Amino acid sequence: MILPHLPTWLSLVVFVVAAAAIWGAGIALSDYTDVLSERLGLGSALGGLILLAVATNLPEIAITVAAASNGQIDVAVSNILGGIAIQTVVLVALDAFGVRERRPLTYQAASLALVLEGAVVVAVLVACVMGAQLPPDAIAFRLSPDVVGIALIWVVGLILTQKAGTALPWQDNGNPPDAQPERRGHSARKRAAAAASRGVSTTKVVVVFAAAAAITLVAGALLEESGSQAADSVGLSGVLFGATVLAAATSLPELSTGLTAVRQGDYQLAFGDIFGGNAFLPVLFLVATVISGKAILPNAHASDLYLTALAALLTLIYMAGLLFRPAKEHARLGIDSIAVLGVYILGVAGLALIPQ
Repeated sequence: MILPHLPTWLSLVVFVVAAAAIWGAGIALSDYTDVLSERLGLGSALGGLILLAVATNLPEIAITVAAASNGQIDVAVSNILGGIAIQTVVLVALDAFGVRERRPLTYQAASLALVLEGAVVVAVLVACVMGAQLPPDAIAFRLSPDVVGIALIWVVGLILTQKAGTALPWQDNGNPPDAQPERRGHSARKRAAAAASRGVSTTKVVVVFAAAAAITLVAGALLEESGSQAADSVGLSGVLFGATVLAAATSLPELSTGLTAVRQGDYQLAFGDIFGGNAFLPVLFLVATVISGKAILPNAHASDLYLTALAALLTLIYMAGLLFRPAKEHARLGIDSIAVLGVYILGVAGLALIPQ
């Protein structure tokens, strides 16, 4: 525990300040992750993708570690699964406020490689549902077979999606002729090149990256503790709080970096960062299992499985959008984004009805 018991108003103040710190540190973390990947020669290779996945999900990592250490397994589980759902909804905000051309986000970002990345997210979520059916005593050496399986699916998916970026046996690697004109990741490469032209040293890159990571980790832990105290004070369940308010706060880095990528015309990168982060989040169940010494998913509640299904459904809607490429906007949104927003709102409403 970092915080003593605080009055409700002070818990809310700490929560807001921690969220603001995550927003600011997340922007620096994303920028310097791109530069660090280039300096280390990782680029868009597997090492770079893993570094990006870890960096953009540091708030979730901090919250998972803090919740597992405090025995608040329900907060850790609902934050991870609710985080996948709400990070998918971040794409709605990118569609509404980021895209400058009069075409929906999925029309601009359409790529078979992104559809594959969405399939990896769904595969990991299916593994979560399967793991929830195992007996709670299916654990040895502080590991359970479900979390090991989830990690393996993520690694295999990472290899496949990396290969799909250059070796899909389709015309132009599965990219339509009228999608974004520059290759995916061009905005990240330009940020790295700009840092080099300004003479930013590798030492400075490492220091800023480490400082931003430390701020994010501490702010994430404070976010979980202050938010849990405030939620308890108003009678909000750990599951509902973790799936909505906490998950929304930890999605701020994805929102800020996604807006930057979309406004620079790197639509595929913005989509890929969301899908890549969502595929990585369930791997944190392995971390929670090692820390708590308990099988996490076999103790999942009905609401946790509900959130898993909601996240998979939202992902499938956007996968369909990437394939069908709706060309018309409605109130600055593609029909797929409207469907995702509507399903998410209904899904959260339904979550409140599930007995806790």
